[in-house]
Amino acid sequence: MSVVDGLPFSEDKKQYIVDVLDPILEEMVSDVLTSMPQVPIDFMIKWLRKRSGLPAAGTGSGETLRAKNKALKEELDRAHGVMSEVVSTLKNDEGKKDESDEEGDDDDCDEIPEAFKKSEESMGRARQSVSAEAYGQWNQKKAFTPPNYPKNDGQKARLQQTLQKCFMFAALEQKDMDIVLMAMKETLFKAAEQVIKEGENGDYLFVIEKGNLECKKGDKVVKVVNEGDVFGELALLYNCPRAADVVAKDECVCWRLDRDTFNNIVKEASVKQREKYDSFLKSVTILANIGDYERSQISDALKAETFAKGAVIVKQDEPGDKFYIIEDGSLYAEKNSEKVMDYKAGDYFGELALLKNQPRAASVIVGSENAKVLSMSRQAFIKMLGPLQDLLSQKSYS
Repeated sequence: MSVVDGLPFSEDKKQYIVDVLDPILEEMVSDVLTSMPQVPIDFMIKWLRKRSGLPAAGTGSGETLRAKNKALKEELDRAHGVMSEVVSTLKNDEGKKDESDEEGDDDDCDEIPEAFKKSEESMGRARQSVSAEAYGQWNQKKAFTPPNYPKNDGQKARLQQTLQKCFMFAALEQKDMDIVLMAMKETLFKAAEQVIKEGENGDYLFVIEKGNLECKKGDKVVKVVNEGDVFGELALLYNCPRAADVVAKDECVCWRLDRDTFNNIVKEASVKQREKYDSFLKSVTILANIGDYERSQISDALKAETFAKGAVIVKQDEPGDKFYIIEDGSLYAEKNSEKVMDYKAGDYFGELALLKNQPRAASVIVGSENAKVLSMSRQAFIKMLGPLQDLLSQKSYS
């Protein structure tokens, strides 16, 4: 059965989706996710030029170039028209479902309609086309039963402590956290053992309880991950091949989570949290002009904490191990029992103690009925905000 069977389009448009649109978009999305460019639109324009045999922008001239440009524009316009019609149809179908209860038995939202499924043969090396995964409404949730790996109380406590350090699990409600705890499997790696191979399909992500691992592109180490970090999540988030090799530097203890549990339990909560924090961070003056990628990395490292009125979040002369951004509420700083500064949503504090490795210069106290702050550990702060040291150091009380 073809992927377009049952779609409400004319036969020529169905054939166009199969023969032209889906192969191009699938290939392009795969290359975009592999490269993860800072400016995806520019990347896609260059990709389309190369795919169509056109010279790079700014080269070539004459009627041939103009003709090819015109042909490319027409093809893109036609693709845009088909996709717009797909989205419109999906929205209309959604509206009709809401208006009618009598036909509820005929529409099972928990299963992917047969018309949208590819045959096992067409799936080939990948489980599903990248373009199909990208168009979320085409991927309905299937019935899901999480795995359950028995654990003793000691293992549960260790794993819970590890997950609490990890951004990706911070947004989970306790009932979902309990499911994830039991679905994770302990895995041990020896020093120099290869955990992930670049280019392969990925069915698991890993959370590190103990040890250090290197992410490599060829012979170049592009990132080192350690206790509390997650790796291998991109292949699950975007259904793309592994982007790098991962090799254990020393003996490591990791917890492995499968694709289905991640997609059904963790992914949705994680995406919502990242979008929420990313939007908020744009209002933080010091972070307003950093790139989208850097801001998303900061979003991932933040942990929400709530305090009642009068709570002392940091205390003067004590060591500092966290950086804070105020999400909601008001706070004030006291130095030697004298009020020296007020804080509101979007303000930050605690950076100087981390940058200069010195005790807290002042106490910071909650002034409103309650306050919500986003905290970042010393390790994540130095790694992500170290380049902003000069700007951050201009503040007087932290």
